[in-house]
Formats: sequence, C-alpha cells, structure tokens
Amino acid sequence: MTPSGVSRVVLPFAAVTLIWGTTWYVIKTQLGVVPPQWSVTYRFAVASALMFGACILMRRTLRFPPSAHGFFLLLGLLQFAGNFNFVYQASRSVTSGLIAVVFALLVVPNTLFAWLFLKQPISRRFMIGAGLGIVGVALLFQRELTETGWSGAFATGLALTGCAVIVASISNVMQGTVRARSYDMFGMLAFAMFYGALIDAVAAWVTSGPPVVEWTPLYLGGVFYLAAFASALAFVLYFNVIRIVGPAWAGYTNVLVPFIAMTISTILEGYRWTPLAVAGAVLTIVGLVIALRARSVPAGTAAAGGTTGRS
Repeated sequence: MTPSGVSRVVLPFAAVTLIWGTTWYVIKTQLGVVPPQWSVTYRFAVASALMFGACILMRRTLRFPPSAHGFFLLLGLLQFAGNFNFVYQASRSVTSGLIAVVFALLVVPNTLFAWLFLKQPISRRFMIGAGLGIVGVALLFQRELTETGWSGAFATGLALTGCAVIVASISNVMQGTVRARSYDMFGMLAFAMFYGALIDAVAAWVTSGPPVVEWTPLYLGGVFYLAAFASALAFVLYFNVIRIVGPAWAGYTNVLVPFIAMTISTILEGYRWTPLAVAGAVLTIVGLVIALRARSVPAGTAAAGGTTGRS
C-alpha cells in the first residue's frame, strides 16, 4: 500500500477502531438515571449540531436536492436510530459481551451485500481472516457465551441484536454507492444525524416518557465524548474508509473493537485474562493480518468506480 493509501485508509481505520473501542467504557456513564433511548437521542442531537457547525466553519455545502434528503433520512433511520435503539433494547436482556460477538459478524453481511449490490469481489483469504477474527472475539467472551441461559427475553435480545447488525450493514453498504459519494460527507452526516436524533426522540418519548437529564459532569462529559468523538469524528472517518475500500474491509473494525475494549478494561478495571481470552486475542490479530494482506488497497480506487471491496 502506498503512503497515500496508508494515510487515507489505515490510519482512519485504526483511529475509528480505537475510538469505538473506548465507547464501551464511556457508555457505562450513560446508564442508570437517564433512559437509554434518551441518551441515544442526546448523543446524536449533539453530534448533529457539531456536524452543522463544522460545515459552517469549513464552508461545506448544506444545500441538497429533496432526493438527497430522502437518502439522508433513510441513513438516519437505519444507522442513527434503528441500529442504536435495537442495541440498547437488546442490552436489557443480553450481555454487552455477547452483543459484541454478534456485531463482529457485521463483516459477513457487509461483504455479502457489497458483493450483491456493489459487485465487489470476495476473496477466500479475506473470509478466512474474518472468520479467525470472529472466532477470536468469541473466545474473548467465552465465559459470557457459556454462562448465558436461554429464555424468551434472551432470544428477543439476540433477535434485536441481529436486527441492529442488518440495519447497520445496509447503512454501511449505502456509503459504498456512487450516489453516496456524490454527497459531501460532512453535510450528509449533519442531516442524517439530525433526522436520526428526531426519530430517536420520538421513540424515546413513546417508550420512556418526557426527557430526563442527569446534570452531572460525568454524564454530560460522556454525552459529549460519544457525540464528538464516537459519532461526529468516527463516522466521518469510517464512512470515508467505506467509500474508498468498500463496506466489507471497513466492517472488520467491528471484529477489533471488542479486543480494544478488553485491553482498556485490563488497564482501567483490572480485567484478568484467561488462557482462552489470550488465544482469542491472538486469533483476532492473526485474522486482521490475513484480512489486510488479502487486499492491498490503492487509495481512491473505489471512488473511481473500481471493484475495491475488502477482498
């Protein structure tokens, strides 16, 4: 990969993985007093405001045709409303570790949808690497997987997590289309997050009643971090990577995020690694190396319309 490819793909990919790997720890500050649905609403309301502010400061266009707003509304519904609300609802009956394992599978529908709708090829080496990474994540959370008992609530939570994976994958593939690449990234995200926050607010009011805010530095700081870094910054980087290399390769970040989260837990919470967890970490890294070697991505190829899937 050329130095330009590293700066345009690898560094943003690494930044997104690191940022989203920290969100598990920060999200703990959002649970308790405030209903999760309202926390999601605040997150994307603030993120949208930040994106609009960035557009104004950077003189990015905010003028789009009506058809573009239909695209932005669908993106907001899928990525910033459906995805996060499904996950937060699932978290009531499914552990965060199991949700992470299921989300590691995002690389599979991303790859299949990219092949089906974007005609991006799939290589055997990439699928082997992704498979090893998914197995590695499962080993990281082996205890949660084996200790979770089946029940109606658990099955519902697992189904909701599956729904979250599918809608997130569809929104990922939307970014690989020629239509998405025709829109300015900042303006598109500003409106998509705005529409998503509106939908989140309606869902929150219906399911949890009027808004509730926890006026503490810890909670408000968590909202700002999740909005500014895990949403505004991370999605700009992540969607841009999708536009360059396709949704399959970019989706591998969901395999690595749990590994980063466990590392942070080791440093800040004293998590103790078991032999299986160590094996899982090793498999995750090996899988990443294989997946990366499966495709050396020339910067800008996808934007030119070539077949540049994670393959």
